[in-house]
Amino acid sequence: MPAPEVSAEALAARLSALGLTTRVLAHTRHTSIEAEVPETLPAETWREVLEVLAQADRFGLLATSLGDRTLWAAVYKRSPRHATSGDPAISDRS
Repeated sequence: MPAPEVSAEALAARLSALGLTTRVLAHTRHTSIEAEVPETLPAETWREVLEVLAQADRFGLLATSLGDRTLWAAVYKRSPRHATSGDPAISDRS
């Protein structure tokens, strides 16, 4: 299994290849990938994006009332089976 940082970089590269601007952030317990979602994104691209995100340990979409949308994905630095659902690193965006 590749190191979490390598997996995160690979996910970011695949999302970039789909036209999304990504950033990779290192955290204590995970590495995160974030990508701003343009206002219009074709359905086929959404399907491809979801296929990429499915490779992460967790992923989601943040949407604001202003219409901003940010995809996020997390790759744990330890085995996901050892992470707890209350793990603060999962949602820590700092």
